[in-house]
Amino acid sequence: ALEGARYIISCVRVGGLEAYADDIRIPLKYGIDQCVGDTICAGGILYGQRNIPVILDFCKDIREVAETDAKFLNYANPMAMNTWAAIEYGKVDTVGLCHGVQHGAEQIAEVLGAKSPSELDYVCSGINHQTWFIELRLNGRAIGKEELVAAFEAHPVYSKQEKLRIDVLKRFGVYSTESNGHLSEYLPWYRKRPDEITRWIDMSDWIHGETGGYLRYSTETRNWFETEYPQFLEAASKPIDPAKRSNEHASHILEALETNRVYRGHFNVKNNGVITNLPQDAIIESPGFVDRFGINMAASITLPEACAATCMSSINVQRMSVHAAIAGDIDLLKLAMLHDPLVGAVSTPEEVWQMVDEMVVAQAAWLPQYADAVPAAKERLAKSKVKTREWAGAARRNVRSIEELRAEKAALKQAG
Repeated sequence: ALEGARYIISCVRVGGLEAYADDIRIPLKYGIDQCVGDTICAGGILYGQRNIPVILDFCKDIREVAETDAKFLNYANPMAMNTWAAIEYGKVDTVGLCHGVQHGAEQIAEVLGAKSPSELDYVCSGINHQTWFIELRLNGRAIGKEELVAAFEAHPVYSKQEKLRIDVLKRFGVYSTESNGHLSEYLPWYRKRPDEITRWIDMSDWIHGETGGYLRYSTETRNWFETEYPQFLEAASKPIDPAKRSNEHASHILEALETNRVYRGHFNVKNNGVITNLPQDAIIESPGFVDRFGINMAASITLPEACAATCMSSINVQRMSVHAAIAGDIDLLKLAMLHDPLVGAVSTPEEVWQMVDEMVVAQAAWLPQYADAVPAAKERLAKSKVKTREWAGAARRNVRSIEELRAEKAALKQAG
């Protein structure tokens, strides 16, 4: 598939849902309650350890058999870690792609009463899953903090589903792209105690903060797909309507590179001066333009200080996590975990050390770089006196059966 390829797209999840379940289950034993666990926090860090060796294998194949200067488009999380590894160690022309900015812009346009998101102009910059709308204009008119807060608080749905994001908007002065559930686990303040978790989340859908919400959703989707496969085949055979083209970046990038039709989007690349107050080696997400000459980033953007400080906490974790994955260094992996904002807010160093040992042992089949570290980790676990508990989390829902999903879909269809 890679031989002679000009463009390669990755959506890899090493370990599948089996490993992902451990990303959620094991940290819960130490009090760490995650909604998604795919970016940083305990789950995201281990996810990166599994993915990076495979990403580097992809890069090796791309260098050897793909077209010279082929472009690697990475959709796989943890976005920043995977893209960092591919650029720095894979030595392949890589861009990371996400849809968080588009979804955030759609929300803002809706609460402001715009007829279409195209009426909204914005500068959104930061790192993946922590990008910030630092400048907003609706039909040319500047939108400030107070107007945006009032618009979100007046919205009948978002005022309930995005309570945490609205609180961050009030305190930081800018809106974050990421969902309520995602954002809650990148910060040290909102998921540190069970009572705080239930205060800030909304259970109407997994993405608003449910414990292990994305794992439940992914499991249900996998089970539904396996059961209803003939219907999936039928749906795939329907004609594609060009008027309903998605706002995912990949096809627009390929079109721009091939036809010179300029496309503006938000891309994950090595900083190199794009954001003035973030490290140069970091993977940032920021506006850029694509044409036949490639992806050209808008340079010299400066984030508000609080936004930069929040991004820096994650960047430090990402850098250590990438280096640990490359070297198979379990001690550095533990330090990366210790410096994670939510992990550090909930767990002691002793608990973090044991948790990493437990996660590495449980996921050893997908962590070849840690093979030499696993025996010693097992010995430490056998002697450990750190207390844990089996905990489902502050806001957990059971995986629904196929029958329950079928009944729900039928009810929605009947309701119109």
